[in-house]
Amino acid sequence: MKQRSVDPQGRRLPVKLDAASNGEYEPVPLRTPALAAHELASRSCGEAARRLGLERRAYLVSLLGAAASLEGIDSAFAAAGMQGGRYALPPEAPFELAAAEHAIGGDEFIFDVQLHHVNPRGPWRGRGGWERALRGMPNASCGLPDAIDCFSAERLLKDVFLDSDTAMGVLSHVPGAGTDNPLDFEAAGATRRAAEALDGSERLLLHGRAMPNLAGEIDAMDAQAAKHRLAGFKTYTQFGPGGGFFLDDERHGLPFIEKVRALKVRNVCVHKGLPFGQEGYRYSTCRDIGVVAKRYPDLNFLVYHSGFDPRVAEGPYDPRAGAGIDVLIRSVEENAARGNVYAELGSTWRYLMREPERAAHVLGKLLKHLGEDQILWGTDSIWYGSPQDQIQAFRAFEIDAEFRDRHGYPALTRAAKAKIFGLNAARVYGLVPGELRKKLARDRVQRSRLDYRNDPDPDFRTLGPRNRREFVALRRMQGESL
Repeated sequence: MKQRSVDPQGRRLPVKLDAASNGEYEPVPLRTPALAAHELASRSCGEAARRLGLERRAYLVSLLGAAASLEGIDSAFAAAGMQGGRYALPPEAPFELAAAEHAIGGDEFIFDVQLHHVNPRGPWRGRGGWERALRGMPNASCGLPDAIDCFSAERLLKDVFLDSDTAMGVLSHVPGAGTDNPLDFEAAGATRRAAEALDGSERLLLHGRAMPNLAGEIDAMDAQAAKHRLAGFKTYTQFGPGGGFFLDDERHGLPFIEKVRALKVRNVCVHKGLPFGQEGYRYSTCRDIGVVAKRYPDLNFLVYHSGFDPRVAEGPYDPRAGAGIDVLIRSVEENAARGNVYAELGSTWRYLMREPERAAHVLGKLLKHLGEDQILWGTDSIWYGSPQDQIQAFRAFEIDAEFRDRHGYPALTRAAKAKIFGLNAARVYGLVPGELRKKLARDRVQRSRLDYRNDPDPDFRTLGPRNRREFVALRRMQGESL
């Protein structure tokens, strides 16, 4: 039997429920039902492995391990009276591969519009903030001599394209100016070229970066567009002097959008929600989204994280809400701007996996008010590690029929999930999934994936700060006060 290189005792579950954040918001401790769910899932996996006569780690890396984990989580939530949504799996899924495949397998075109990594050889090294911050994250202990290599392009390609069902992605940026940014633009372009070199397949698209409230950033957009084929421009409205800006302000926001338009790039991507702290909190809300979407109907506005704030108790839509998903919905509806606004699920879905009622409200509201054609799949990988557990949990998740009737939410059908997983983003980014799938099925990534999955060895590691102490240390290392 093969000696597993990571977690040989099978202590890590393939589906992760924990308090880790992506470093942009303070981790929220797990509630008792989620803690119980983790314990029950661990026991369920152990019992199923023994029943089948399999070594625990071998069982966990199979599809059966993910099915048993989700079944245990769902049972714990049900026992705690948590309603609204559930992970629907047949009872035989932890034991029969065909049943597990039907429940959490799939062949959808999965297009992850929010991927991250850093450039371990970039000019930002040795300047303090980001380097110290990354060294303080859990994944820094991945075993490599240089801890920053744990967040490299090579790690992203393995975690995303080998250890998950993701077919394509968009490489995005973190907030930071110039050479202080841990993913400088040249490195991002190099990662994309490396992916394209795999038999010429286009598995990674690239965002341009702009912080329009920093000197010279808008002018620098020209050079980015001249050197690379850009899928969109990404900005962070709660970053920079004064705590940030709104997209509809005439000093920073509108000039940024006008420049995107002048460069003939159609997608404006903006981080909304997941507030960095109290300074600039108001700029993290979505009150400006509908305004600019109405003003620029020829552009798409991709709202990263959908305005989700972990501290906001999401319930039925409340048009008076001052933060959270409801502000996005209100802004879109008041400005009749529904057709060119897209809600993205990066970090949002991962957080909601541990709270089925809030998950049902968030997904239900987005389906009801924006529509299944306006929701995009993103995972914020590799900040959390491989996104495969997010994919499997989303495949299994359902909004309860009684909950749908009570609140008027549409069903989260397989067809809707296929749109969210990738078909919507393909439309936004001007791709043809059918043609791409034929090409991707023959490229080197796919061949490597098939070879690797004959004997997979995922680490199931959780990245990101896991508690307030780690989060505060991370932000202080980045030079920010809380």
